[in-house]
Amino acid sequence: MPFEDRLGEAMRHTGGSFELGDRRDLVESGLIRGRRQLARRRTAAVTGSVLALATMGLGGAYAAGLVGGEGSSVAAPPTPTRQADGAMSGEKMVALLKSLLPPGTVTKERGSGPGDPVAAGKPGASAAASASGVFDDGNGPGLVALGVSRVDPAAGSSGEQVACPDKALVDYDSCQTEQRPDGSRYMLLQGYENPTRSDLTKAWRAVLLTPKGALIDASEWNAPTEKGSRVSRETPPLTAGQLKALVVSPKWLPVADALRVPEKPEKADRPVGGEPSSAAVQNQLIALLPAGKGLKVAEKGGQDGYAFVVVDDGRGKSLVQINVQSGMTDVAPEGTTSKLPDGTVIGLAKKPGEKGGAGVAMWTADTVRPDGFRVVISAFNTGDQNEAATRAEPALTLDELRTIALDPRWLTLK
Repeated sequence: MPFEDRLGEAMRHTGGSFELGDRRDLVESGLIRGRRQLARRRTAAVTGSVLALATMGLGGAYAAGLVGGEGSSVAAPPTPTRQADGAMSGEKMVALLKSLLPPGTVTKERGSGPGDPVAAGKPGASAAASASGVFDDGNGPGLVALGVSRVDPAAGSSGEQVACPDKALVDYDSCQTEQRPDGSRYMLLQGYENPTRSDLTKAWRAVLLTPKGALIDASEWNAPTEKGSRVSRETPPLTAGQLKALVVSPKWLPVADALRVPEKPEKADRPVGGEPSSAAVQNQLIALLPAGKGLKVAEKGGQDGYAFVVVDDGRGKSLVQINVQSGMTDVAPEGTTSKLPDGTVIGLAKKPGEKGGAGVAMWTADTVRPDGFRVVISAFNTGDQNEAATRAEPALTLDELRTIALDPRWLTLK
C-alpha cells in the first residue's frame, strides 16, 4: 500500500483509539480512496502509530509531520507562538533518540514533543511526540523514526497495534509478539516498504503497548528515506535486538505521561473515530454471505470500519473485504454506475488486483447513500492479493457483492 494510505489509516486509528492503517493496508482501490479522504478530513486532530493489522511503517513520526510522505522530504514543525512548560520538547526527543542508538552518526534530525511551542489559543498538551533521523553505523545510512502516544489500552484498536497482521493482507518475512513481565505487549514486524517487493527497501517496525496506555512505535528502513531512495544497505541499521531495546526503554514513559489522555468511546460498537467496530462489521459481513454456495470461512479479521474474510467454496480461496464509512458524500463510486430512487449511487467494477499477484482479479461494489453512508465491498480470485490467483473468478459475483453492500442491515451501524 502507498505510504499516504498507510498514514491515513494510522491517523484514523490514532484518532479513534486515543484519538491509524495496512497502512496497514487494508483495502485497495475504491476502499482506499474512501479511507484516504476520510483520513484527510481528520488530520488536524490526529497523530500516532500505524495499525498493525495492515501496515508496515511508522505512523507516529509521520503523522506528527516529521518525515515527508513522498520522496525524501522532511516537513518543518509548526510555527511556534508559546512554550508549554515542563514537558519534553522536540529537541529533547531527538537527543533522547540519539542517546538510545548504538554508535554512529545521525543526520536530518526532526523532533516534536509536548514541550514544543504551540499555536496561540490551543491546548498545551500534545497527543503525540516523535523523533526521527538518518542513522549511519558505518555500513550505510537508514531512516529511523519513533513516535510516542497515549491510547486506551483496553481498546481493540490499541491491541491491534501489537498484533501480527494477517498475511492475507500484508506480506512480510517475520512477525513476533511478546507479553512482557510488567504486562506490556510487544511486537516486531520485519517486512518491506512495498508489499509487492518491487524494490529492495525493507521496513522493520517495533511497537510496545504498556498497561497504562503508553504506545511506543518505531520503524527503520535500509535506505535514507522510506521511499524514493536507493537502498544503502542489505537490512535496516538496527538489529532486531537493538530495535527492541530502543522501544522498550523506560526513558520514553515520562514522555507518554506528559501527553494528553485519550477520550473514552461512548459506545462499544462506535469508537471515537466514528466508525463501527471491527467485530460489528465482521459479524455482519459473515451473516450476509450468500447461502447455498458452500462458502467456508478460512480466515477473518478487521479493524474499525473494516473487515475481511477468506472464503473457500471448494474451488480455491477468495478474499472478500468491506469498508463501512460515514460522511463520504465527496466520494464518487467508479465503474458502471447507477442510482436508486432514494438517491443511493452504486458503482460496479471489475479490474486487475493492485498488489502484484499474477492474474489477480478484483470485483467491487461501491455504494454511497445521499447522507454519505458508504458500504464498499471487494472480492478477489485469491486468498492473498500478494500471491497469484488461485481460481478463475472471485467466489462472489458482482450481483452478490451489490446485494451485500445494499443490505439495509448495514444502516444499524451508522
